Amino acid sequence: MRRFHTTAVHAGREDFIELGVHAPPLDLSTTYPVTDLDAGGDSFSALVAGQARADNPIYARLHNPTVARTERAIAALEGTQACVAYGSGMAALTAVLMARQAHGRHVLVVRPLYGTSDHLLSSGLCGLEAEFVQPGEIAARRRDDTALVVIETPGNPTLDLVDIQAVVEAAGGVPVLVDSTFATPVLQNPANLGATYVLHSATKFLGGHGDVIAGVVCCSEEDAAPLRTMRAATGALLHPMAAFLLHRGLPTLPLRVERAQANARELATRLQGHAAVAAVYYPGLGTVRNAELAGTQMRGPGTLISFEAKGGHAAAAALMSKVKLMTPAVSLGSVDTLVQHPAGLTHRMLDQATRKATGITEGLLRLSVGIEDVEDLWEDLDAALA
Repeated sequence: MRRFHTTAVHAGREDFIELGVHAPPLDLSTTYPVTDLDAGGDSFSALVAGQARADNPIYARLHNPTVARTERAIAALEGTQACVAYGSGMAALTAVLMARQAHGRHVLVVRPLYGTSDHLLSSGLCGLEAEFVQPGEIAARRRDDTALVVIETPGNPTLDLVDIQAVVEAAGGVPVLVDSTFATPVLQNPANLGATYVLHSATKFLGGHGDVIAGVVCCSEEDAAPLRTMRAATGALLHPMAAFLLHRGLPTLPLRVERAQANARELATRLQGHAAVAAVYYPGLGTVRNAELAGTQMRGPGTLISFEAKGGHAAAAALMSKVKLMTPAVSLGSVDTLVQHPAGLTHRMLDQATRKATGITEGLLRLSVGIEDVEDLWEDLDAALA
């Protein structure tokens, strides 16, 4: 079995010698010739039913070879049978929620999680009843119509960790979806701990360069089929150019995460002693819920840091206006360092009571650490804090 760094480089490229290429082929076709009508009809039926491939792709909304190649690569990194790619992380989450409606309308959700995910679930836009619970309440809150349990670990933006294996046991057979965007397959593999669905906003670390919007769900082949059917019916497909860029980013994924994590460890330690910082939330410092899981469930503390700036909203706004090297912007997981204000941006749609209950204060800033020289990052951050 190949080791992770090797898999990251070679996954999805198994047939390159046969094809006579060295870079992933980019297929931009929207439609494919059907010279044999009966065979074409069989392919159409197979793809609409959620089959991974067929003799003829028929139409790009049903199947695209470039997208399928990237899906195979990401599945290899997560250790799952299948991966289904979408036009965004939110499209991926929506597909899972819609696919699970056939099994019930009740969903158990653990906060914190990405603000738009929280909004989608709490708003009922997908026709589901979301009940927000603590991990220890899952077993008691399960119902006959509970179709899914949703968790995000590390959580966005406070970096609280959730014990995936314990949640799977408490779910008692109800499928568990883990948003593992912050951890990446480099640091965490939820499917190995019993999760049914592993969700990534591939816009973040998997793409890694701030130039692609994408989402993926890794799961078994059996669970992937309804997701492909939902994708075909709703048109939530990933564009092949985005898939090409996503595949291009995978070989450097472990290198990027490892370098950024080393930077994050150092910055978190320095922030903890800074006079302008009230608190630092980072698994490597033991300052988040279930921080011990960073050494067991996860293979490291990650590259995200959240910290409380003394002075609340005004101090947070001042820092975002004063950084010179870091980019004041939403998103994360790029090669460059980004800083953003969850209460005012990514989690703005949550009501104030929910933000307060989940630790999203007006002074909280989230730092997505990149691969720059750590001394340059610290000089920029220290100057902005001062």
